[in-house]
Amino acid sequence: MWKSLGRREQPVAAVIGLTCDSDPDGRRVFLNSAYVAAIYQAGGIPLLLPSGSKEMAEEYLKIIDGLLLTGGGDVDPRLYGEEPKEGLGRVVRERDEFELYITRRALFLGKPILAICRGMQLLNVAAGGTLYQDIVRELGSSLHNPGGPRHALHHRVEIQPGTLLGRWLGGQVGVNSMHHQAVRSLGQGLRVSATSEDGVIEAIEGTGEVFVVGVQWHPEELTNFYPEQHKLFKNFVAAAHVSI
Repeated sequence: MWKSLGRREQPVAAVIGLTCDSDPDGRRVFLNSAYVAAIYQAGGIPLLLPSGSKEMAEEYLKIIDGLLLTGGGDVDPRLYGEEPKEGLGRVVRERDEFELYITRRALFLGKPILAICRGMQLLNVAAGGTLYQDIVRELGSSLHNPGGPRHALHHRVEIQPGTLLGRWLGGQVGVNSMHHQAVRSLGQGLRVSATSEDGVIEAIEGTGEVFVVGVQWHPEELTNFYPEQHKLFKNFVAAAHVSI
């Protein structure tokens, strides 16, 4: 498997924890290999973090230097004070509660965080924000989950000047799109760094000095086709290395 991950840029000691999904019965833990490859190619050491207890999360936090919140199913709306609406997909409460806990603790400890798709939504909820449970039903937009290859660019996002994303990607970039939920009200300590043409929030980042970045698209699927997307992982791993 490791031969397929690609060239490693340079050896560094930063250990990056990657959250995982699981089967409905919890018997199997899994994660798309693209996340692992993106971290490894950026010089990090990927470590999968199966969901578990708060005690398990604390043990993970002693090992990892950065936290990657990965994609997956929907976040339980009860965790941000709403009842489920039509259009809500599969939720795994155990994963939600585990990731909310480890994210809040990582924020408190000042560990760098990169959050992707569901991960960005989870980050926002962890900071006290809310979500659109289904973009099509609540906003009338069908821009964000058109299907097709995972590396296909579906639309462009406008990036705010003065943000980390603006520094790395410029003012506009094409992205893939595989989601039906999105940030609604923004969590504390976060700011919007990119939006799509229909106004949906496509990226957020922390307002403090610690690296906290969330993107709604899947850059791990784009790095082999659009090298600029690799900058997200390279800068994340570099921030995690500095924090050691």
